[in-house]
Amino acid sequence: MSQTESKLSRRTLFAGAGTLGAVAVVASLTPSMEQAPVVPQAKAAPLKGGGYTLTEHVKRYYQTTLV
Repeated sequence: MSQTESKLSRRTLFAGAGTLGAVAVVASLTPSMEQAPVVPQAKAAPLKGGGYTLTEHVKRYYQTTLV
């Protein structure tokens, strides 16, 4: 085997490995592209106006402000 044929097959091997790597990256990203983003639903507006809600988080905050 001459040196020219050896370089040619080595180049083909590396080109094939690079192509295989690119295909693997595209295949790993494809399922994430098919999923639609989930949009959270907004709460309905209160009937009598306002919108303040005393939640556990707010109660905890009030506890931290006591002296």
